[in-house]
Amino acid sequence: MADPASYRPPQGSIPTDPGVYRFFDSFGNVIYVGKAKNLRQRLNSYFADPSALHFRTQTMVRTAAKVEWTVVANELEALQLEYTWIQQFDPRFNVKYRDDKSYPWLAVTMSDEYPRVFVGRGAKKRGTRYFGPFGQAWAIRETVDLLLRVFPMRSCTQGVFNRARSSGRPCLLGDIGKCSAPCVGRVTADEHRAIAEDFCSFMGGNTGGIIGRIEREMYQASADLNFERAAVLRDSLGALKRVQEKNSVVLSDGLRADVVGFADDGHQVAVQVFHVVDGRILGERGWIADRADDRPLTELLEVFLEQVYTDDLEIPPHILTSVEAEDTLVEDLSRRRGSRVSIRVPLRGEKRALLDTAVKNAGMALDQAKLRRASDLTTRNAALDEVADALGLAEPPLRIECYDISHTMGSEVVGSMVVFEDGLPRKSEYRRFIIKTVEGSNDVGAISEVLQRRLRRLIDDRTADLRVDPTTGEAAKFAYPPALIVVDGGLPQVNAAAAVLREAGLDGEIALCGLAKRLEEVWLPGEDYPLILPRASEGLYLLQRLRDEAHRFAITHHRARRAKQVVESVLDDVPGLGNIRRKALLTYFGSLRKLRLASVDEIAAVPGFGPTLAATVKAAVAGTGGEAINLTTGEVTET
Repeated sequence: MADPASYRPPQGSIPTDPGVYRFFDSFGNVIYVGKAKNLRQRLNSYFADPSALHFRTQTMVRTAAKVEWTVVANELEALQLEYTWIQQFDPRFNVKYRDDKSYPWLAVTMSDEYPRVFVGRGAKKRGTRYFGPFGQAWAIRETVDLLLRVFPMRSCTQGVFNRARSSGRPCLLGDIGKCSAPCVGRVTADEHRAIAEDFCSFMGGNTGGIIGRIEREMYQASADLNFERAAVLRDSLGALKRVQEKNSVVLSDGLRADVVGFADDGHQVAVQVFHVVDGRILGERGWIADRADDRPLTELLEVFLEQVYTDDLEIPPHILTSVEAEDTLVEDLSRRRGSRVSIRVPLRGEKRALLDTAVKNAGMALDQAKLRRASDLTTRNAALDEVADALGLAEPPLRIECYDISHTMGSEVVGSMVVFEDGLPRKSEYRRFIIKTVEGSNDVGAISEVLQRRLRRLIDDRTADLRVDPTTGEAAKFAYPPALIVVDGGLPQVNAAAAVLREAGLDGEIALCGLAKRLEEVWLPGEDYPLILPRASEGLYLLQRLRDEAHRFAITHHRARRAKQVVESVLDDVPGLGNIRRKALLTYFGSLRKLRLASVDEIAAVPGFGPTLAATVKAAVAGTGGEAINLTTGEVTET
């Protein structure tokens, strides 16, 4: 049996979203399918301490050789997908749901003279219309109870119905208005069937009118101070919405299609395909490939589909994709299939929701591939060797520092330094810089200032012989020089950095290069032409990771400072508003736009605020406008 630690996903690589996971044995067979509200918490429980698991679960995790997961939007989708895959794969370690242990259906016996609605389980029968399955039996029962007031159709058993017909007296449901009492002739068979058709129409998706009516009744009851009635309607509305929650992994029209989602970061492209048969996902496949050129995704879609559908019988009648397709591709697949093939990008509805799920899974697969690539020792060594060969270094650069500048139209200029050691990020040694001597959009001057400050610290620590921290005994963070400095930019930034190295007397000790984003060109100081590394080069991939990480670190710092500056400029002059109250205010509203839109009473509801201070704050922010700033992320949007 396998050790579960041998196939445990890397720390932090499992998403926290709802989803469905599958354990596979060494032969590729699915041996267990499960669902989770939080995939990371659920899967980590299998690997934390196998000896603490149930014996059956222990056997499963020791039999398995790998685990995969698929992310969905909510718990209901996870339930539906788990149910479908248990039926399809018949995993040996899953409990088989039979009879009252299966998921509940809502059934309407349309083949009967007087159709009956009921909640049941088990196999389906001919002539009965089914909805579901549902995850919460109590919720669907509450909903049926509510809908019977609107669509008073029969819900009693045949025995109860026959007794009421023979006695001429309806049952309790008929007396309280939850049944139209066809048993005693209050409605005809045709009228009762029309009520049943309306019920099925509602359950089939025509929900807007009923939900709107219930909401209006709830608000009216509240306005009439009939809070008990309003509470009942509120609870009924909640149950109705839970049952009618949109489910993007089950399509209502019984579609057969392939759903193709792309994720592209410029260096690699990931493709996720959901195979949908009769409206349900019966399989999925994924691919990840390096991008060898800058071809648009439209061309990549054509190449991908031509390679996937090697057998003409595999071509589905519909292909839903996140990328527009050329007419020639549609014509070619239609010719091969022998009938019309539709390739389109859905813009709304359940098909769009399913496509978004495929795209999300492709993006997560791409992230997983990056993590595996960065963590692989052989790949990292190859990348460092390629960088050394391209730059003419005597040995691989084991410590690399990368610098980037971020600002908005020359305001709040900041710099960042990220450190990679042995090809991996060393986040404890990342540093941020607030540019002090350079104003405006002068990236060259900002790079010079950042490097001057970094190298001055290096020289000072060397002079004081601070290679080891005297208090902790650990290596000093900046006493050791990098083997390579990378700057985000082209020749001007590289030449500016080279001048700083010469002034510090370190130009012969530290290598230098720049990476320009437009064409991924590698610039060396004093050279008229850049180096062009192969697109699939591990060395170029390492430099890109450095550049992207420095950019992320710089822009995060810049956004935080920009948000703080805007908010403080508005609130600094408010009398009586100290740091604690300002922090409470920003935490409560989250953005300056929401604070501007808030009323005096809403501001006064913040802990520590009274009507007088709230009125003062409202007067201070009322005149600001033009931008909405998220105080957590620093994102700025026009208002």
